[in-house]
Formats: sequence, structure tokens, C-alpha cells
Amino acid sequence: MKILVIGSGGREHALVWKLAQSPKTTRIYCAPGNGGIGRMAELVPLPVDDLDGLVEWARKEQIDLTVVGPEVPLALGIVDCFEKAGLRIFGPSKAAARLEGSKSFAKNLMQKYGIPTATYQVFTDPGEAKAYIKKKGTPIVIKADGLAAGKGVVVARDLETALRAVEELMEDEKFAEAGKKVVIEEFLQGVEVSLLALTDGSAVLPMTPVHDHKAVYDGDKGPNTGGMGAFSPSHLVDDNLVTRIKSEILEPTISALAKEGIIYRGVLYAGLMLTEEGPKVLEFNARFGDPETQVILPRLKNDLIEVMEAVIDGKLADLELTWKENKALTVILASGGYPLAYEKGKLIYGLDQKGQVQDEDVIIFHAGTKYVDGKWLTNGGRVLGVTALGKDFADAKKKAYDVVKRISFEGQHYRRDIGDKAVNNL
Repeated sequence: MKILVIGSGGREHALVWKLAQSPKTTRIYCAPGNGGIGRMAELVPLPVDDLDGLVEWARKEQIDLTVVGPEVPLALGIVDCFEKAGLRIFGPSKAAARLEGSKSFAKNLMQKYGIPTATYQVFTDPGEAKAYIKKKGTPIVIKADGLAAGKGVVVARDLETALRAVEELMEDEKFAEAGKKVVIEEFLQGVEVSLLALTDGSAVLPMTPVHDHKAVYDGDKGPNTGGMGAFSPSHLVDDNLVTRIKSEILEPTISALAKEGIIYRGVLYAGLMLTEEGPKVLEFNARFGDPETQVILPRLKNDLIEVMEAVIDGKLADLELTWKENKALTVILASGGYPLAYEKGKLIYGLDQKGQVQDEDVIIFHAGTKYVDGKWLTNGGRVLGVTALGKDFADAKKKAYDVVKRISFEGQHYRRDIGDKAVNNL
């Protein structure tokens, strides 16, 4: 089979890496990809939002399966475009992707169908939003309604921060159209985890639970990023809790969408808070997470093409996922200044020509790199994801950070506490 992966980050590198292992794969492409992906797949110089161009190219090259990584093309309707052209594609439709593309849509759906989440209000007027915050007090959470690359959420612990968040989103238009409408919701106390599931619109098949690290600095300090690291499985989510999340959140959400006339096929990603009252939804994403994918796929034993075809063909009920016993941990190496302004083009030291290191238990997933004249250069905010497999979390953490120390570039930043919660059972 000829496979096309859409996207250019660490998630897409992990997808390419896993898909390339399938005996069904004969050739693999990535649009637009990055330097590291280019060592495994043929890069296609088309941006993820050029839906017509991607459809035309896939039809011309007779692509057998397209896999969509990022949220933007899903929100734009890439799945609808490919299916209309008679091309097989993995991911939810434009209508289904609204679950991520509009937080107010997701919150209203959850409220209507009794799916546990934080109480909230939606605002289009900044004055009304500020008045509501003053009435409710802090801590409080302010979210851009639309897509903001994982950076449109502010957890405000004081009134000044909350009011400034409203100004930045709604008045200064920090995220353009995405922030003109905001969701303001109660601050949930607890521990945050992620559970991704596969669904064909009927059956729901949870994957291994993941613990993500969104804040830029150690101790979960500083602004949110797209993710600074992850580990899997989460030590806080056992099989009984997975079953509960499936029955109370995942299945009711798929059923609710169906009642609204929307069939959801693909990955449903639930960002959850484990509260004293039970798991509650913080947000939904309509695709594989990043960096969650980098700790999920290395542990997955199944052929990923077979898994995706079962989703597309409505045969997920016949499938069982199997996982390696190893623990997985990813540390993200980021450019100095990320998630704010940062420079590109910094020379990366410590990688071989394939963009890897000589360690059989460690995989380097490239997020923001390019390969020029035999040299690796930074080309994004999140640059590399160092993923290690170990017999336990302490082993996986040691292997990952041993390799992290062998890689360097000017301004390099990374968290030093990825996995500590699992190692210390916190």
C-alpha cells in the first residue's frame, strides 16, 4: 500500500515510523514533513491546509490510505474532500472535528447529554466576560473557542491574570478568530491525564492512558505549550478507571454525536481531570495527541494499518489492541523562548545522518528540524522528542535523559522532571 501522512511534527514522525513497520506498506509519503521524517519517507511540499492540492496529488499518485495528523486540516474538512474524491482517509469529518475546533460546541454537547465536565459560560463580548470573572472569582479557566495549537488556555489563579487573558484573546486577538469567542469555566481540582480511543462511530476502543506535561517549566510552572513530554501508561489510570471513562465519557460522546447526526470515525482524545467526584472532561481533541503519540505507538503491538482500516470500515468491534509491557517516556527538546518567540536555524549536535542516536531502546522523533548539507538544524519551537522504552519508569527516564545529554543546540530547553510523578508514584 502507498501511504500518505499529513503533517510535519513529532506526532507525524511517530505515525510514519509505525506505519513503515507494516508489511502492507510499500511506500510512504509525508506532506509537508520535516527533516527527520524525510529520512524515512518521501516528502511532499504541500501545506496541510491546501486541501485541493493534497487531494489532487493523492489521486494522481494513487495513494491507498491517507492519515491526518494535525487538527487544522481536519477542521477544514480534509476527510470530506478525500472521501468525495473516492480516496480512503483516516480521521473524523469536518462536522465531527468541531468537537475540537469549537470548545463551545463541545461544552454544549456535553451539557445537553450529561457528560461530566466543568461548569461554564460562553462569551462573545469582553465586557460581559470580565464581569462574569469578577462575579465568580479565581481560580478560573479562560479558553479560546477555536484552534490555538494547544496554547489558547489560561488557568488564572488571580483576577489580574484572568482579566488580562480576556483582553489578549478577545481584544488584542492573540489567536485571531479563535479567541473572539471564549469559554470561561470553573477550575477543576485534581490530576490531569489523557485517554485516547479509536472509534468507528459505533464501537469505542480505548488506547493506553497517558500522562502529558503541558507547562513549559519543571513542577508544571509557566505557560502551557503543545506538550513538553509524556509517559505511558499513566500510573493513575488502571483498567477499572479506563472502563469507567469509556462508559461515562467516551461512549456517551460518540452516541451524543450520532444523535446529532454526526458519525465520528478516527481518534477521540479526551483530556481529563481526575477529581474527587470522578473523571471530568477538560477538552476533546479530534486526532492523535502530540507528544502522546510518541509514547503510545512504540508500545502498540498491532499493525497500525490494520487498526486504521478497521476504523474506516466499521469493523472495530472485531479488533483487540495489544501492548508491550515496557514503560515509555518522551522528553521534548525545545527552542529557547518557546512557547513564545524563538529563533530557528540553530545547529543540532549529537544526531547521526538518520537523525537518530545509537541506542536500541531510544527513538528520536523529529518535530521541528531540517537537514541541510549534511547538518541538522532547528526549524520549530518543539525540535525533538527523545522517546525511551524501559522495564519500569525509572529505567525509561534514565535512558531518555542519558540520550538528552548527548544532544545539544543553542538555546536548547527541556524539562528535567518528566516521569517523576510515575517514578515517585505521586
